[in-house]
Amino acid sequence: MKVAECMTRDVQTVTADQPIQEAAQFMLRADAGSMPVCDGERVIGMVTDRDITVRAVAQGRGPDTPVREAMTEHVDYCFDDDDVEEVAMKMSDTQVRRFPVLRREDNKLVGIVSLGDLSRSEQGKAAAVALDGITDPGGEHNQSTE
Repeated sequence: MKVAECMTRDVQTVTADQPIQEAAQFMLRADAGSMPVCDGERVIGMVTDRDITVRAVAQGRGPDTPVREAMTEHVDYCFDDDDVEEVAMKMSDTQVRRFPVLRREDNKLVGIVSLGDLSRSEQGKAAAVALDGITDPGGEHNQSTE
């Protein structure tokens, strides 16, 4: 089964210049913990509720802080034609619960795939594999912006 068959196609995004308060409001409305940060159709980062809390609020930054100051620039992603099992293993290895989904031909954002999407797919066992790795203690967790 390919990721395109189970991904969420309607993806809310933010730009690096938008304030973190807007990103947080989008996440609240979408009941999501992360959002792709885009420059046009190109993904340039991800911002999570934890990024906003740890990188911005905990450091005394206000709601007008640009997303770029809180986002994670390194983005783990997959392609819409990747196999669900491969993506589940990648999620497990990187301990990430959501991947932006890009179209291979032009790297355009076409969706997002989450553990929930995997669990509801025909390959539901793949989500268990991913969850096992994601919840495995250990690994490097770094919220620095340096």
